[in-house]
Amino acid sequence: MAEPITVRAAADRMGLGARSRVYRPPRARRAVVRALEMVALLLIALFVIVPIWPTLVLALDASVPGFPDELRLWPGDLSLQVFVDVWIAPTRELSYLGLLRNSLIVAGGAALISLVFGITMAYAFARLRFPGRRVGQGIILVGSLLPFVALMTPLFLLLSVIGIRSSLLGLMIVYAAFSLPLAVWLTRASFSAVPEDLEAAAFVDGAGRLTTFLRITLPLALPSILVAAVIAFLIGYSEFAIGWLFVTKGEDVTLAMALWGPEIREGGAFARLAALCVLMTIPVILIFVVLQRRMLRDVRTGLLEG
Repeated sequence: MAEPITVRAAADRMGLGARSRVYRPPRARRAVVRALEMVALLLIALFVIVPIWPTLVLALDASVPGFPDELRLWPGDLSLQVFVDVWIAPTRELSYLGLLRNSLIVAGGAALISLVFGITMAYAFARLRFPGRRVGQGIILVGSLLPFVALMTPLFLLLSVIGIRSSLLGLMIVYAAFSLPLAVWLTRASFSAVPEDLEAAAFVDGAGRLTTFLRITLPLALPSILVAAVIAFLIGYSEFAIGWLFVTKGEDVTLAMALWGPEIREGGAFARLAALCVLMTIPVILIFVVLQRRMLRDVRTGLLEG
């Protein structure tokens, strides 16, 4: 019987032999590609930093009493007094820490509510078969496409009847309603990607559905859950228009609402507005720094296992 011809044997017969190796570009070409990548990353970094830098300069410049009339790359009179003023009393009722507390309560509560309901709904859509499943998914998809303004009137009436409209709990429910459809669709895809054989093996070993969900399915879908949590948090943390419609008490104002309030611009002092913008971004940056390593690690692990 003739010996089967392999790729290496065919290459040897054609005289390619040692030349049939994986092609590697020359070192000079690799250096050029690496340099182009670094230039591209530098341009992206500049695209992000350039809008932020003038805001920081304005917040640190004590020589601009009102509206800035020129672009400065460095403060004319470097001072932290504006940050001190904004930290102590950005509004008449609350300090910066009070505004931050309200923002974290509202945004964190909205993210938690949307995740609890979104994860359970997503798992039901991904694993269970019941009448109206496709219709329900379509309704949730339509809900994710609706603008915030379309839900303002019904939520206003509903929360007014319940008696929690002008409260932090009411804002939590409002922002959770906005982020719930997105949380459902993000996590549903992850639950559908988890092999059902893993759950079947757990069932064979005697685990119940809840144990299997908590021990196997939920950890595998954690990257999408973290992304949904961050998005839901940012919705509640940065939204202000609906907040001003629902909240009537000064002690329930959030950071985003304070940015668009008249008190922060008293006397035309836009440096106060810039300082509060900088202070408002600090918690978000810290959250991304804490979660980015876990999110990237989970995503990388999922890609390697897939």
